[in-house]
Amino acid sequence: MATVAESGVDVLHRTTSSMGSSNEKERIEIIEEEYRMEKPDISRPFPRDPNEMVETHQLTVRRVIQPLPHQVGASNIYLGLKTGFTFGPQLFGAIFGFAIIKPLSKALPESGLLGRLFGGPFGPKENCTVQSAATAAGGIGILFVSAVPALYRLELLSAVPKSDIGKLIALTACASFFGVFFVIPLRKYYIVKQKLTFPTPAATAVTIHALHNSRTGAIAARKKSLALLWSFVAAFCFKVVSGYAPGVLFDWHIGWTLYRVGFTSIIALENYGWFIEFTPAFFGAGMLSGLNASWSFLGGSVLAWGIIAPSIIKNGLAVGESISKEFPLVSYNALSFDDPSDFTTAPSPRYWLLWPGILMMLVYSFTELGMNSGFIITALRNIKFNPDLRSWFRDSAVADEDDEDESPPEDRVPTLWWTTGLAASTIMCCAILAKMFHMNVGEAILSLILGFVFSFIGVQSAGTTDVNPVTAVAKASQLVFGGISKGAHLAQAPAQTVNLTAGIIAAGSAAQSTDMTGDLKTGYLLRAKPRNQFVAQLCGAVVAMFLNVGLFILFTTASDCILHPDVNENCPYQAPSVSAWVAVAVAVTSPSLPIPSSSGFTAIGLGIFVLIMVIVKHIWVPKRFWQYIPNWNAVGLAFVAPQIPFSIAMAIGSVFNYVWEKRNPKGFDMYMFAVAAGMLAGEGLGGVLQALLAIAKVDGSLFGTAIGCPGLEFCG
Repeated sequence: MATVAESGVDVLHRTTSSMGSSNEKERIEIIEEEYRMEKPDISRPFPRDPNEMVETHQLTVRRVIQPLPHQVGASNIYLGLKTGFTFGPQLFGAIFGFAIIKPLSKALPESGLLGRLFGGPFGPKENCTVQSAATAAGGIGILFVSAVPALYRLELLSAVPKSDIGKLIALTACASFFGVFFVIPLRKYYIVKQKLTFPTPAATAVTIHALHNSRTGAIAARKKSLALLWSFVAAFCFKVVSGYAPGVLFDWHIGWTLYRVGFTSIIALENYGWFIEFTPAFFGAGMLSGLNASWSFLGGSVLAWGIIAPSIIKNGLAVGESISKEFPLVSYNALSFDDPSDFTTAPSPRYWLLWPGILMMLVYSFTELGMNSGFIITALRNIKFNPDLRSWFRDSAVADEDDEDESPPEDRVPTLWWTTGLAASTIMCCAILAKMFHMNVGEAILSLILGFVFSFIGVQSAGTTDVNPVTAVAKASQLVFGGISKGAHLAQAPAQTVNLTAGIIAAGSAAQSTDMTGDLKTGYLLRAKPRNQFVAQLCGAVVAMFLNVGLFILFTTASDCILHPDVNENCPYQAPSVSAWVAVAVAVTSPSLPIPSSSGFTAIGLGIFVLIMVIVKHIWVPKRFWQYIPNWNAVGLAFVAPQIPFSIAMAIGSVFNYVWEKRNPKGFDMYMFAVAAGMLAGEGLGGVLQALLAIAKVDGSLFGTAIGCPGLEFCG
């Protein structure tokens, strides 16, 4: 039987003691807010609470128009452009949704038009639909920190994204709606029948259940909300204020400072990116990611940028580029070169390290999938196939004896809804891709099929390990379409357009369906109506079409270096996932692979090593020791993302979290998720405000100070 403890999820429970006379009416209860660990069964819906409120309306107007999707989308795009990391919005949405709507439900009267629209009781099932919409709206933002910017870096679309608003909205609609519609049959199989754990969605259900507990929920909710509010406000204000003095408040460039006081050789520390950044978001990310992933990321940074990069520079296998006439500052981050031969003969360390990093992530993802393939093979064998096509489009009127779904039939999503939507979204995708991106129907359908296949990989992995490998695995679509474009003898630019567009559809729809399946797991545990969740997900998908495109335009307008990186410019957004998608697209469409031989051999060697390590882990290492084995996906990400300050911040955050949990488990259980979510959201929205200030020409680059910045140039 699956338990929350198995997936690292803690639930808070209260105990009570009472005293008084024998007269029951005069008894005075003393309620102790004393929390202890329990292990609820997360393979079935939570038992009904006899004191739980009856929620007649789980899908409300206030849920549809609340600003939570904007916060989730902004934070994910900000974090993704920084390091390529995005975070599942479920917990984020649950806590923020409660903090926003619960006070509103109490402040407004229940009577009258305003009360009927925005007031009234707010219960766990409506809280679940709130996070459903947030997940649908915020999760698809992963496209705008990876494949979509890659189209602009390769100059395959217009010069600026605001000239392509229609194309971007249409492309987002293709991925988001197709992913939402085909997730419904996955619910019945993965959640109801296979009973996958889904650690983060299960934690979300436990959190929502605790927040709305009839006896302790009010006290716990107030504490969590205040922790969320204060951490959000602190992170938001710190991010905005530090934008005017980044070298003093946000970034400590130790190598540069020591160079200025006479230790001249230490400037190499700055050149290779080793400095400290006081980033609340990635401190919070380390709290959520845990010791293994965070320290694997830091270990990868040490290996890539502390050992390999200096070694290949010393041995002439890579070169740097001077970025200052006055100081010995050198950039090792170039990803484009005027002379195509420089890709193989004079690469930068970042380009050299890109290929080992990509191959490590691909090998790790596919090997993990292979070692867990027993689940998938057994599952496929147990699928009951009905050859009567008419049965696919209608719901059976006869009760199925093997049906383990405890949701009443009238609360489930009708088969006609999702099948019709799936067919309509498929036709829409084919039309959009053919008209706007010059893909034929066969290529469009193949990209949708790949998205469907990748969704099985993503759901199985996320359901068992809480790791969604879709973005790494989806690069396989680039290999497939690279072969197709060469077989069709397409020119390089059209081939790259097809390659990246197909990757967007495959990766986006798979990522969306994986997030949505986890979201339905939360609803399943809380006994929320799947039909209402489905509608909420569709509403979130509509919001996603416009929200993510708008945020992408905002960030790229404020920081043009996201789309057109300049080695001489200090770009605040390195966008490592974009670089990886660009590199693969160029490689599979070029006449010859633009990979340095030394980099290629290193990639093969590290790939084989990762393959062996994963196999050894699954076959010979007991599960209780897996936490001590590096997360090779995080190690590979450090090769792709030259963002050492973020790996340092995450490592420190994870250690802080570990000590906090050991020293004060009650406080940890109560506040950890709220504090981490507040820091992530605070810095994310602070980054949005900084982007708006940059567009308004009142940001730190014009009115701030460059004190503490390398080369005495503003580094915000």
